[in-house]
Amino acid sequence: MEGVTVLIVGAGPAGLATAACLSQFSIPYAIVERESCSASLWRNRAYDRLKLHLAKEFCELPHMSYPVDAPTYIPKTLFVKYLDHYVERFNIQPKYLTSVESSTYDNDEKCWSIVAKDMSKCTTVKFMAKFLVVASGENSAENIPMFPGLENFPGDVIHSSSYKSGKSYSGKNVLVVGSGNSGMEIAYDLATHGANTSIVIRSPIHVMTKELIRLGMTLAHRLPLNLVDKLLVMAAYLIFGDLSQHGITRPKMGPMTLKSETGRSAVIDVGTVGLIKKGIIKVRGSINKIKGNIVKFQCSKRMSFDAIVFATGYKSTANMWLKDGESMLNGNGLPIQKYPNHWKGENGLYCAGLARRGLAGIATDAKNIANDIKSVMDSMSS
Repeated sequence: MEGVTVLIVGAGPAGLATAACLSQFSIPYAIVERESCSASLWRNRAYDRLKLHLAKEFCELPHMSYPVDAPTYIPKTLFVKYLDHYVERFNIQPKYLTSVESSTYDNDEKCWSIVAKDMSKCTTVKFMAKFLVVASGENSAENIPMFPGLENFPGDVIHSSSYKSGKSYSGKNVLVVGSGNSGMEIAYDLATHGANTSIVIRSPIHVMTKELIRLGMTLAHRLPLNLVDKLLVMAAYLIFGDLSQHGITRPKMGPMTLKSETGRSAVIDVGTVGLIKKGIIKVRGSINKIKGNIVKFQCSKRMSFDAIVFATGYKSTANMWLKDGESMLNGNGLPIQKYPNHWKGENGLYCAGLARRGLAGIATDAKNIANDIKSVMDSMSS
């Protein structure tokens, strides 16, 4: 049994940022991670051409800036290097291959009792913690929707987290399901590698350039959101024209408001829209069913595919191990309270990086959590 003041579950950017903020106050903590490295999503489950979609000033973790010569949009490899420096600088030492199996609040002892498995030794590890931080991420489990007939599809079926590059798909018919940033970028990557690419776009999306989003985020500090939204939508219309004839419609809510109220991001175009307009990437509607290698769409079109890539996002798995967290997380393992009050539960329970606010949101969560734990500890000792 190991007694700790704070236990952080997850060594992705959210867990690391929380650890760094706690160390600034000299608050002792332990951090556990089920994978064999920190930030495994960025290291092992991101495609080659990925860059951070937001300008670097919106993507820093607390207490450490990017190198002065870093590009505005940080590529994946540089971001991983930044995280490695971060771990070194704050002397963060995660216990890797440690998977939390359950955590319950002990009312008598007034602390969290956590049971974890040390996967390298196949032993059980127990922690008692005054404070518990859920930093296991929104992206801890792949989300693949089930379509009738998918289980008998003879071709490749992969989740975007396993996708690296379109090289091996040249000349093949590939269907991308999901039209968020990953789906649109993977479709572009496939098409530029010579795959016959189709993409399923089911719901309305805002398509923006990265410069527009950077402008929007900068203006949002000074102007009302609905005004910023109007400017962005007008500018996007001037850049891209009317995309509805190509199967892309805009949501009624503006891009900044949509992000702030639902967490859904605008799609940042990397060149996909140009290829859709030229007919190089085909836009499809919802899938009806799959028969063999034939996909039938709801518009009654049908086509055969060699591979399907699901860019359908992830889900949180916190609910699988966190008991007594009902005050903080809903049935999907996401915060009940709306941003910006989502990060705190009851009995010393917190969550970092679950508000769909990217790296800037993670930085804010980490600072809030560390400040709150410090003030609780100060009031206990006074």
